Amino acid sequence: MMTKEAVTITDHRTGESYDIDLVDGALPAIALRQIKTPDDDFGLMTYDPAFTNTASCRSTITYIDGDKGILEYRGYPIEELAEKSSFLEVAHLLLHGELPSGDELNQLAGIVGGNMAVDESMKKFIDGFLPEAHPMGMLISSVACLSTYYPEAKNVSDPENRLQQIHRLLSKVPTLSAYAFRRNAGLSYPDPDPNLSFAANFLKMIFADEDGSYTPDPVLERAMDVLFTLHADHEQNCSTSAMRGVGSSYSDPYSSLAAAAAALYGPLHGGANEAVLRMLDEIGDKDNIPAFIEQVKNGDMRLMGFGHRVYKNYDPRAKIIKKLAYEVFEVQGMNPLLDIALELEKIALEDEYFVGRKLYPNVDFYSGLIYQSMGFPTPMFPVLFAIGRTSGWLSQWNEFFGDKDQRIARPRQLYQGSPTRSYEK
Repeated sequence: MMTKEAVTITDHRTGESYDIDLVDGALPAIALRQIKTPDDDFGLMTYDPAFTNTASCRSTITYIDGDKGILEYRGYPIEELAEKSSFLEVAHLLLHGELPSGDELNQLAGIVGGNMAVDESMKKFIDGFLPEAHPMGMLISSVACLSTYYPEAKNVSDPENRLQQIHRLLSKVPTLSAYAFRRNAGLSYPDPDPNLSFAANFLKMIFADEDGSYTPDPVLERAMDVLFTLHADHEQNCSTSAMRGVGSSYSDPYSSLAAAAAALYGPLHGGANEAVLRMLDEIGDKDNIPAFIEQVKNGDMRLMGFGHRVYKNYDPRAKIIKKLAYEVFEVQGMNPLLDIALELEKIALEDEYFVGRKLYPNVDFYSGLIYQSMGFPTPMFPVLFAIGRTSGWLSQWNEFFGDKDQRIARPRQLYQGSPTRSYEK
């Protein structure tokens, strides 16, 4: 007798039926291999381009309900974490499963602050890039280069060693990101200040004068911290899957994270908020929005910053960022593109064309406006994304090694090429 946690599959090619037990409510793909015709057949496979309906792992880190607009880290709603916690608290939560005690948070802050500095040779490495090099390309390369500084990082089977490398990466990614910015600007590379908070330290390394002077505004410091939190993790997205996939070969975490950052570099992933700003610039004025909307409906233009692969509701991060934007604008002055963004959002949320397609604002719609108002050029946007996401990438990578079901990633394919043939000259 079958349990409720099983399905029966009938193969109409042979008339055979197969009872398959579900695993955590999911159909184990490997069980399909028993469905064969004839007996020496390889067995049935699933075909799932882009993995739209395939779970590659079990995870306890991030929960998303896209239909309800829910995002939680380790069970905590993102709204509460953004309001009440700091980014380093969230990083500890993602890594260890619980929010830190006061002593644990102080310890983590001390470790991260004490590890932010990079070797002088890394500054020379960054100087080797062209002044106009994209900062994301510089970050990817410099993170990969770090693997040569810590050869012991290859010992990924040692949990204590993994944690040491995790702390190093959490610390050094913001430093390398700041130095990429300053390479573009033709400025020197200031050393981090371990007495500052994570966000304030980053902002100072970005915006400090040549004499090292800079005092971050507490509103901007808090905004940066919240933005890092909102980007910290987002389940098995493209870059996280890259981190896990490369890490599954037992590559060191620096190389794995460089691969994840390379995936984030793509305009369909980390560059979406830059595309939003370009769209708003092209619209130019609120009076042009109706014509733009018609172009979108006709397929001549794309509505950037709306809709999401997972969310079929209002992205909860977008609500937080919209409120945050006003706080930043009070300090930095109103972004002239805000009026266009607000009107575009209002029209889109009332128009049945967009409502029926569940195209709601996502995290990218307002984040670019904030970054721009804070003084970041658009090429830095994916870099800022990467700083926050580093905590999630590393948590997912670390979780991989505790999952007994995991092996080196090796998807199958459906071969569509030529049959066996002889070479003839």
